Amino acid sequence: MSDETSQMIEGYDDPSDQRSFSLDDTSSTEESLDNTRQFLQLSTHAAPYIGQRFATHDAAYEFYSEFAKGCGFSIRRHRTEGKDGVGKGLTRRYFVCHRAGNTPIKTSNESKPQRNRKSSRCGCQAYLRISKSMDLGIPEWRVTGFANHHNHELLEPNQVRFLPAYRTISDVDKSRIFMFAKTGISVQQMMRLLELEKCVEPGYLPFTEKDVRNLLQSIRKVDQEDDTVDLLRMCKNIKDKDPNFRYEYTIDANNRLENIAWSYASSVQSYDIFGDAVVFDTTHRLTAFDMPIGIWVGVNNYGMPCFFGCVLLREDNMRSYSWALKAFLRFMNDKAPQTILTDQNMCLREAISFEMPRTKHALCIWLIVAKFPSWFNAILGERYNEWKAEFYRLYNLDTMEDFELGWRDMVHSFGLHANRHITNLFALRTLWALPYLRSHFFAGMTTTVQSKSINAFIQRFLSAQTRLAHFVEQVAVAVDFKDQAGEQQTMQQNLQNICLKTGAPMESHAASVLTPYAFCKLQEELVLAAHYASFPSEDGYFHVRHHTKLEGGRKVIWVPHDGIVNCSCHHFEFSGILCRHALRVLSTMNCFQIPEHYLPLRWRRINTSPTKLLQVTLNDHGERVQALQSMVSTLVTESSKSKERLQIATEHVSMLLSRIREQPVLAHGSRDSSSTRLLISSSGHS
Repeated sequence: MSDETSQMIEGYDDPSDQRSFSLDDTSSTEESLDNTRQFLQLSTHAAPYIGQRFATHDAAYEFYSEFAKGCGFSIRRHRTEGKDGVGKGLTRRYFVCHRAGNTPIKTSNESKPQRNRKSSRCGCQAYLRISKSMDLGIPEWRVTGFANHHNHELLEPNQVRFLPAYRTISDVDKSRIFMFAKTGISVQQMMRLLELEKCVEPGYLPFTEKDVRNLLQSIRKVDQEDDTVDLLRMCKNIKDKDPNFRYEYTIDANNRLENIAWSYASSVQSYDIFGDAVVFDTTHRLTAFDMPIGIWVGVNNYGMPCFFGCVLLREDNMRSYSWALKAFLRFMNDKAPQTILTDQNMCLREAISFEMPRTKHALCIWLIVAKFPSWFNAILGERYNEWKAEFYRLYNLDTMEDFELGWRDMVHSFGLHANRHITNLFALRTLWALPYLRSHFFAGMTTTVQSKSINAFIQRFLSAQTRLAHFVEQVAVAVDFKDQAGEQQTMQQNLQNICLKTGAPMESHAASVLTPYAFCKLQEELVLAAHYASFPSEDGYFHVRHHTKLEGGRKVIWVPHDGIVNCSCHHFEFSGILCRHALRVLSTMNCFQIPEHYLPLRWRRINTSPTKLLQVTLNDHGERVQALQSMVSTLVTESSKSKERLQIATEHVSMLLSRIREQPVLAHGSRDSSSTRLLISSSGHS
């Protein structure tokens, strides 16, 4: 789609200076007949002709509209002559191309921001004129003028349907949308459900997400003022019960709630360890109020999403996002994340650069890919899947040079030179393409698996939006960290199922320190490391490449004295897990343990220091198990550093086990003792 074509679709609703459109009442029939022949070649729809008759002017409009749709443009009503009920009444009507006229120059108003959108109006002279006739005393409308010359590009059949004139929501679809809105699902999910129900490809519905949002906004019937009062009362009640609950809000000039953000004590504690990489998802809205909602989410040491905070905003602009980011930083004791992932929101991008200048901002690849069907499916047709596969290949490339060369080839191969989405994606490539992001830590949140997990987590408290106060309750239930018995049991099962694959001392060392989630990631790299060869160079680094390749590879630097290993692939910087290249060098240099620095706290089984754990009163069974698990992990780590330490630990653990087995087993105690045996046994085998 060319720039002009995009402009035709996007700028349709700009105001037009009708005086700039001049129609000659004596338009020649000869010119119209030539133009009619021209359009008959472009469209299978019958063309209007001079003298054609219609019972009503609405019938003429519908006929001309269908003709225009088949040709690649849309029409709008223009001038009229006469007036119903006055003299001869309405005597003449003009219908024109949607690009007729020119946009007037707006007077600037410093107090009111202006939307700088390009106009689609280009002074097109295509029109249809009809005049009322009273032959035989029966009123009818005849075509008296018809010009088909367009001074702009006409749209293809798969593009013309995006014009507003042809975007309609039927009564049946409206009923379905209203029903979906009551369930609280997002507009994007509504669109997907309707596509599935109608058996159409993504992007082929006769309306867009914007049309659905406008519809929902027009039928809002809930009294927001009463609901916001309930919301503030709810937050105050939570604060009274839990002094560590944090919330902030703003009131506008009319004393109405403008913005509100909140977080929980457990969220602040989690952020202290796992707040290095954060997703700020602003793609959802509270359907009943059409309010933007922002959700801060991260990933804990077990690879599970953890909630950091939530914000409701009245406006989707930089001022609102700046306030939200400031509130979030205050909640988190002014500790900004290392990296933050968001949607393609320019207002949010500007706010982050201002409020978090040292934080690396990137775009969520899964939020970008989710828009591909509506962006490219209709344009690429049968080649859509082929293009998508090529996009993923480019996304995962190693170097910036290869990415940019491959992107140019892809654009040429698929004829996407003028596509605005492709242009925007390339302009923002440093924010989403992996070759530009590998030196920054993202905790694995750029992967498809994690994106689905995070989205499912968010949907837990977006699934039933009713009233605002109820929504806050849903969030509280969804992020209740005290009720995770099922998740704790899964963790314990994963500990029991850990299986060593290489027999390397580094593997058993990692298994004793890392969570099952992080260990599996490291284990994958350890297994693959065996397929690589390392060659020391004169410059003091190692050249590591796959055993089947004679060229290429990675540069690894190893400083034994400082325990520093660094690879040019930046896998550790990106994920917090050592890469196969670095592990190969460590193995070559007879390292039997992974250097402490490369087993980061955020991937260990320890959520906080053992000292702090002992200072806390642990009444909950799950918390007790977790504390014991952390202490045992630390015990194994410290004991394995020397033969003497290991001997002391073995003797004391043996005595401890004997004492525990002597204790009577009660209904609840049974779980405690069995868990203890499991943890110590598992750690011992590691």
